[in-house]
Amino acid sequence: MAKFCANCGAELKEGQEVCLKCGKMLNENKQANNATNDPNAKSKIAAGLLAIFLGSLGVHNFYLGYTGKAVAQLLITLLTCGFGAAVTGIWALVEGILILCGNINTDANGNPLKN
Repeated sequence: MAKFCANCGAELKEGQEVCLKCGKMLNENKQANNATNDPNAKSKIAAGLLAIFLGSLGVHNFYLGYTGKAVAQLLITLLTCGFGAAVTGIWALVEGILILCGNINTDANGNPLKN
């Protein structure tokens, strides 16, 4: 019986772990195990706490590799002489909550965050 990718619908071969058409990992449990075994994986808790406490400076986005967002948050805070920190602080607080809740679960390279 033929199997198909749940993401794009491409036909899969027996024993295939990654869809050749869309690149999606076919067994999500293996992807989750790879995140916990990878010594270079970024910490979800560290990223969330950085967002909550230092987020107006974009520190959590630098940590996760999202340098564009990080520079934007840093410049908004610095170029407004700190008045923009309220805006970037709320932005970072929301991102911190999303990271800790698991809605943001990869870094900029697509690597899963470890708990």
